[in-house]
Amino acid sequence: MGKYRNIIFYIVTIAVFSCLMYFFIIEGQTLEVGENIVVKTSTGSTWESFVESFKTNLHHPLALLLAQIVTIILVARLFGWICMKIKQPTVIGEMIAGIVLGPSLLGMYFPEFSSFLFPKESLGNLQFLSQIGLILFMYIVGMELDLSVLRKKAHDAVVISHASIIIPFALGIGLSYYIYQEFAPDGIQFTSFALFIAISMSITAFPVLARIVQERNLQKTKLGTIVITCAAADDITAWCILAAVIAIVKAGSFASSIYVILMAIGYVFFMIKIVRPFLKRIGDLQAGKNTINKPMVAIFFLTLILSAYVTEVIGIHALFGAFMAGAIMPENAKFRTLFIDKVEDVALVLLLPLFFVFTGLRTQIGLLNDGHLWMTAGFIILIATAGKFAGSALTAKFLGINWKESLTIGALMNTRGLMELIVLNIGYDLGVLGPEIFAMLVIMALFTTFMTGPALDFINYIFKSKKEEDTIQDHSGSKYRVLLSFDNPESGSTLLKLAHDFTNKMNGNKSITAMNIAPVDEMHAYEINEYENEQFKNVIETSHDLQLEVTTLFKASTDIENDLTNISNKGNYDLLLIMLGKSMYEGSLLGRLLGFTTKIINPEKLLNTVKGKGYIFNNSPFDDFTLQILDKTNIPVGVLVEKDFKSADKVFVPIFNLSDFYLLEYAKRLINNNNSQIIILDVAGQIRNNIEVKELIRSIEQVAPNHITLYNEKKIEKEFLNSQDLMLISSKSWKGLIDTKSIWLSDIPSALIISNP
Repeated sequence: MGKYRNIIFYIVTIAVFSCLMYFFIIEGQTLEVGENIVVKTSTGSTWESFVESFKTNLHHPLALLLAQIVTIILVARLFGWICMKIKQPTVIGEMIAGIVLGPSLLGMYFPEFSSFLFPKESLGNLQFLSQIGLILFMYIVGMELDLSVLRKKAHDAVVISHASIIIPFALGIGLSYYIYQEFAPDGIQFTSFALFIAISMSITAFPVLARIVQERNLQKTKLGTIVITCAAADDITAWCILAAVIAIVKAGSFASSIYVILMAIGYVFFMIKIVRPFLKRIGDLQAGKNTINKPMVAIFFLTLILSAYVTEVIGIHALFGAFMAGAIMPENAKFRTLFIDKVEDVALVLLLPLFFVFTGLRTQIGLLNDGHLWMTAGFIILIATAGKFAGSALTAKFLGINWKESLTIGALMNTRGLMELIVLNIGYDLGVLGPEIFAMLVIMALFTTFMTGPALDFINYIFKSKKEEDTIQDHSGSKYRVLLSFDNPESGSTLLKLAHDFTNKMNGNKSITAMNIAPVDEMHAYEINEYENEQFKNVIETSHDLQLEVTTLFKASTDIENDLTNISNKGNYDLLLIMLGKSMYEGSLLGRLLGFTTKIINPEKLLNTVKGKGYIFNNSPFDDFTLQILDKTNIPVGVLVEKDFKSADKVFVPIFNLSDFYLLEYAKRLINNNNSQIIILDVAGQIRNNIEVKELIRSIEQVAPNHITLYNEKKIEKEFLNSQDLMLISSKSWKGLIDTKSIWLSDIPSALIISNP
């Protein structure tokens, strides 16, 4: 009876209270007597009433906003992924997504759908929500600025930065002189129009530039330090100028804006001298902790909102207040990282794409329907590039920096990205920029951001040094070169131990490189060194314990798979060692159908499946990441299935068919370098019938007697398997073991799956 007690209680409770509700409803209906009750009656059928209600719900402001958000995020992620694949910043794809969803494409070819999804009455909600996203984004930008670096290394950088502002600013005012009468909106003074054109020419996208510097491994070089410092100084200066420009435009003249500018100066002084020390004391309470408590989060968010509110009321825009609030955050890198992690997922993934689409809805490329207008757009791009690129590069050269680095600085400083769109939208909201000039400047922002990657590649190609060529040739020498790629400190240490077992006694004839490729979007400019040191800490300690010389290689990447395979193929390595990863949906029908990886849908795998290059129901023993590496690398790959691996002293090598015999070369290396005990299992009985293989085993026995044993049995006891340290197996045979669900998988301590390309 005890086991039915909960069921009986549940049924009785439901029944009693249902009867009680029914009683009150019946009695309540008697109270309607004498009241003017209006009963809604349907003029049509029940189905028609449902359809009408459904249509009303579709057009409800909240439902419409949610539909807009879903559409925007999906399209932005799609175009961002495409740009990532062609080695462009994802922000380019998000900017293009905004234009695609606007009147330039969707509105032109699918006007009914566009008017349904983005009706004019809904744009106000979208604008305010995107502004919240921008405020959070500018808060992050302010936090990502490392002011200590700016103070210590600002000598040449500030000169370059300010030259990269004043030169395009002057050219922008000159450009305005020629286009004012044709493109300035009615009633807008020349000064207001010229100042906004000038500031749009002068801006640099610090976040995009920082990501490119990380992606190209420039962050630890002198060039990387200079360009990051230049961008930081540029950001601070440009936003201060923008605040002054907004004040002047709103007031109508410089004289009328003097009070606003004085209030802005007072605000900045208050934030630096009063609020910043207060926040520092609060941040010191967080020292050494890995989390931020909710009261502290509330204090910093209130600081952000109040700062944005004050600057909006003063008249210099809420975004400047958000930027300032981020810049005065405590300079503890760990603290800033924790706080950015709390903010950026919502800001960058959910809210910021709304701003790109809102900008796209304002961008009417169809207005540029004349050759003259496109020539003007091209002229604007030319002036913008000449001012920023040439101004930065020539100033850097004047300060004694060589031509390659000077041109690289120019290319990076010419990146405008999202920051340009923010400036343009402010100008549009103030009525200073009309639809035509707005569209031209958006195109300029896209072009100058897009050209950064190709420009850097072209500069590197032109100045490719003899030293680099010699290095590439040196890599093709006689050394046995092992590359190990790891994603966390523990796996790096384990793979290094395995590499040591393969090369221990080779002395100067070996080269081991430990590589960590990290997702660039998960790091910030000021924490890169700390992140790298943390990743390589275990590897360095293990190398000291093993007395092993190791070369470390760190790279921030937007496409880990392709970068790993490119480095492996171009580096002339003899063996690549990686860990077997696990997919979230590994082994499931959903995973095989959609090509899921651990984070997102893998469109490449899905496309191959649709095109017939992949098999939906193929139960692969490897996760998607490992499969990509095996498919794209031209060198042998060792995939370690790690089960508390310590050393390869006792190694078991099952030979299933003739194609597995290449494993004996790796077994021989383990014997020569680690004195490993090798047990070879002739599963198919093919070794005794192959004279060449028998001779190879005999030659190994002559050099290292008692280190290799040949078994012809098809089954080995569980106790024997448990006594082994490592199983060497081919990738093809590993799949066979997975398919047959062999007992070996649960009994072997660790396995090294080696592919033979």
